[in-house]
Amino acid sequence: MSNALAIAAVTRVLQDLLNNAMVDNNVTGAIGGNVNVSALPPDRVVGENGAVEESRLNLFLHQVTPNTGWRNVDLPTRDHRGTLVETPLLALDLHYLLTAYGADELHAEILLGYAMQVLHETAVLSRDAIRQALSGTAVNGSILPPAFQSLTASDLADQVELIKITPEAFSTDDMSKVWTALQTHYRTTAAYGVSVVLIESRVAKRSPLPVLTRGEPLPATGRDAGVAVQANLLPPFPTLTAIIPANGQPAARMGEAITLTGHHLDGDAVNVRFVDPRTREAVILPVLPGRTAAQVRVALPPDPPAAAVPTESPLNPENWRAGVYTVSALVAGSTPPARETNELPMVLAPTLAAISAAAAAGSATTFTVTCRPPVRAGQRASLIVGQRELPAIEPFAADPTAQLTFQGTGFASGTTHPVRLRIDGADSILVDRSVSPPVFDASQQVTIP
Repeated sequence: MSNALAIAAVTRVLQDLLNNAMVDNNVTGAIGGNVNVSALPPDRVVGENGAVEESRLNLFLHQVTPNTGWRNVDLPTRDHRGTLVETPLLALDLHYLLTAYGADELHAEILLGYAMQVLHETAVLSRDAIRQALSGTAVNGSILPPAFQSLTASDLADQVELIKITPEAFSTDDMSKVWTALQTHYRTTAAYGVSVVLIESRVAKRSPLPVLTRGEPLPATGRDAGVAVQANLLPPFPTLTAIIPANGQPAARMGEAITLTGHHLDGDAVNVRFVDPRTREAVILPVLPGRTAAQVRVALPPDPPAAAVPTESPLNPENWRAGVYTVSALVAGSTPPARETNELPMVLAPTLAAISAAAAAGSATTFTVTCRPPVRAGQRASLIVGQRELPAIEPFAADPTAQLTFQGTGFASGTTHPVRLRIDGADSILVDRSVSPPVFDASQQVTIP
């Protein structure tokens, strides 16, 4: 890779290329005088030291930009501790102005024509050409200026990518701005881009030790188990892909069975964990018989329970709440520990056990709802009567409570409305999809007295 001398080395190689072109094409004879190829700022070329302008070519590096193709190749370069794990390359594009000066008329045009021809024919700089230009083999290297002698250590010829020369189109406005910034008289100029210079960092990086084993060695052989391979693109660990409530409903209800699909769900024992994201309380239920590697089913406890259950039992409806749960499967194999799948969301809908309406003071109507599972303090509850949403009257009578009260106005006497109970964003299931076509559940209606 190149080092910090690479930028100057590129300029030197281009200067040598142009100088050789002037000699090989006998440009001196064409203009009747010597030709000098320099690499100076333009304000130091015209009338330098008070002398009369001479015929020459000048190569000026006016801009250096990051190379967009190489700048992110080595990222990321640091680990989570901020330690350097990779020394990134400094990838640069160089932008040159090639200017021709003439001691007499047409001299500048002749020089620029020969220079543009050689740069067009030498679009890629070979490694041998770079080494020859920087080694000074044509003369004794010791008589070169010190700056030229140091360029032999730039390692420019050894970088991964070759140096390419490309003409650049400058508009009149761009060229005017450049020469205005240079504070000197304009001369006929062509613009070129040189890509790419790769400068390698010399900062020491972290070097990891060789790997002896991959994981724990097997007791039988004392060697590692090697890399696990499989003939498909499925991950080798248990994964859930979907949760399907019963009867095609959008949410699950207490007493119903839900289906979990995925892969690698087979094991000696499989359980399903339901976690309340708000309180982080977890409930674990075993799966139903008939499980496969791609599918398991789990039954939510009935509410009310068929028989008395312990207070802390997952089958106790008091330990459940309506709302959103995160669900994962725990797959236990022949050796511990059990593997846990990813988590998927599941909506547990409240169930309307009973609803009644009664006239209140003025034109208000009071709605009393009995629901399961019970609602806990802090949960948001509302009743949607027809298309109107009524917030629950708080505080609740108990914690948890199965009975909620709502009040609203503007309901005409004798009218019947479908109702939905919404707990923490989960609506009771109003549509009965077990029949075709689907119908509204007749038990979720209320008549205004």
